[in-house]
Amino acid sequence: MEIETEKKDGVTIALIPVKELDAGNAGELKRLMAPVLESSSSVVIDLSRLEFIDSSGLGAILSWLRQMSERGGDLKLCGLTKQVRSAFELVRMHRIFDIFENRAEAVRAFSPR
Repeated sequence: MEIETEKKDGVTIALIPVKELDAGNAGELKRLMAPVLESSSSVVIDLSRLEFIDSSGLGAILSWLRQMSERGGDLKLCGLTKQVRSAFELVRMHRIFDIFENRAEAVRAFSPR
């Protein structure tokens, strides 16, 4: 598994490359995301390939937000499918995260107004 990243307007965009984020791969994904989160203070996580997420996956994403906040950075999400969005809403995580339809909107949200 490899995290695809790109930079746009000073924001790091990371594409989660799996269809399922669950107890089986959440630990590995957390490990792979650590250097991405450490290298930027503004990160967008693209979840457009993700079709299923369980509590372990939600916990991993929440830990990424916590890591960024502790360092004074910020993290935004984009590309949530209906099923993944439903999981976020079920546990009220949609109230914690800034969620956008696509990468462009998420990157724009980092721009000072």
